[in-house]
Amino acid sequence: MTGFQRWLKKLEVEAEPGLTSAQLMLTNNDLRPVEAERRQWKWYNFVAFWVADSLNINTWMISSSMIVDGLSWWQSWLCVWAGYFIAACFVCLTGRIGAIYHVSFPVVCRSSFGVWGSLWPVLNRTVMAVIWYGVQGYIGGECITLMIRAIWPSYQDLPNGIPEGSGVTSKDFLSFFLFWLLSLPALWFPVHKLRHLFTVKSIYSPIAAISFFAWAISRAHGIGPIVHQPNTVHGSALAWAVVKAIMSCLGNFATLIVNDPDFSRFARKPSDALWPQLLTIPIGFGITSFIGIIASSSSAVIFGGDPIWNPLDLLGNFLEGASSGERFGIFIIALGFALAQLGTNISANSVSAGTDMTALLPRYLNIRRGSYICAAVGLAMCPWNLVSSSNQFTTYLSAYSIFLSSIAGVMISDYYLVRKGYLQIKDLYNAGEDSAYRFSYGFSWQAYASYLSGIIINIVGFAGAVGRTVPVGAEYIYNVNYFSGFIISSGMYYILTRLFPIPATSDTWHEVHVDIDNLSVAEGQDLDSDDLRTTGKTVGYDSTLGYGTMPDYKGAKVGSANVV
Repeated sequence: MTGFQRWLKKLEVEAEPGLTSAQLMLTNNDLRPVEAERRQWKWYNFVAFWVADSLNINTWMISSSMIVDGLSWWQSWLCVWAGYFIAACFVCLTGRIGAIYHVSFPVVCRSSFGVWGSLWPVLNRTVMAVIWYGVQGYIGGECITLMIRAIWPSYQDLPNGIPEGSGVTSKDFLSFFLFWLLSLPALWFPVHKLRHLFTVKSIYSPIAAISFFAWAISRAHGIGPIVHQPNTVHGSALAWAVVKAIMSCLGNFATLIVNDPDFSRFARKPSDALWPQLLTIPIGFGITSFIGIIASSSSAVIFGGDPIWNPLDLLGNFLEGASSGERFGIFIIALGFALAQLGTNISANSVSAGTDMTALLPRYLNIRRGSYICAAVGLAMCPWNLVSSSNQFTTYLSAYSIFLSSIAGVMISDYYLVRKGYLQIKDLYNAGEDSAYRFSYGFSWQAYASYLSGIIINIVGFAGAVGRTVPVGAEYIYNVNYFSGFIISSGMYYILTRLFPIPATSDTWHEVHVDIDNLSVAEGQDLDSDDLRTTGKTVGYDSTLGYGTMPDYKGAKVGSANVV
């Protein structure tokens, strides 16, 4: 063994002994189904997770664009409730897969896209997570700026040593770097331990937000003019404004919808990941957006002129002429927003990127290493350049939801309509010809054809969103881009798999529960039959292929499972 080979060997992460070279490209301990010992997320942990996630700056400002588009405050608020309730339904649909089989998004993708075909959706999600990590980290740096200014007002006048035209000043870069640096310890902890961070954030951040809310109303001696402002659009224009508002909520959740299995797989039982998510998401995001509406409305009275929608800008105005006591209050509130940004960046970005990178190179990467790579790239990508061109960046990033909606459409159609809850866990880690998810050389053409169909239906409308002249019909379709992408991709997948059947499907609802603690994915490893438990009808078992299979499965039905 050469020195380079020994060095590579040391870089390998922990994995089950006895795996083939192909399996080492499909699994490690972080990609395996979560064993009972690490399933520590209870119902209140999911409540805390989503309360913490809802209290971020983007949610605070979510209603601003809706009101600018002509809706009244209460119309925009109802759209927030409706949009995030629909998003919660999608989250629960994907989250159930993780809660039942205890596998992450990259592994779930293998059942529909194929063991190798899943790498493209995973790569898409990785790129999104890394970009957003840098952008959200830069916004977190603005929170650090406020905290330091509240203690040392002279920080605002810090000399700039960075050349003009670089898109950032010394002050802004230092604040961003401090937020980035202080975030690194949180990336060290395994996902099942991160629930404690979200619990702390779900207590501290709401208190800070409500205090800010009450302070703004007190200074304005009322709730301001926005609550008295009627809608400025009517008829069909009002209807389309409502649709666009709901779609903006879904677009903001596009990434969280597909990667919810990354967290739900740690649920103690499936119900812990169902009702808390279904109820907490619309309630948490609805209340946060209401606080943002009223605080911004009050700002129009306090400072005159147009409402200040960004809470950090509003806090910055509060600093002008503030007493020492008020400065302390601003520090506490800014700390709450910084903590909110940290939690959101971890839940939506670093954990997702780490999990996805693990699937891209499982022999050498685990979630912890992937998260630190995400952080390093997030720093190196100079996110201030993206934020400085925010309008174009937001347009392109929101449009990216059409790619993720097509992925979600295929995943959900595969699990609920085609397989009816039936997965062969061991085959998700097997790229051999006997794997039920090998399809054609590891790729499912049915999944890719459906995925592309969901994108194509929106692509002309996307061109219109970035300034091209397109038919009005394409604009209308793009206005409902998440729904159109999801419906077309899921429907196409169902039709194609009916016309060209795929292996390992079920004729009736059939979720298989396996004792994960004793599951071996190494080829040739046998399991004791007492280690396998199913619900519903018993399914045949073969030591090589896994539970729910039989050696000669071409065209056969085993129990309620169709293993064509």
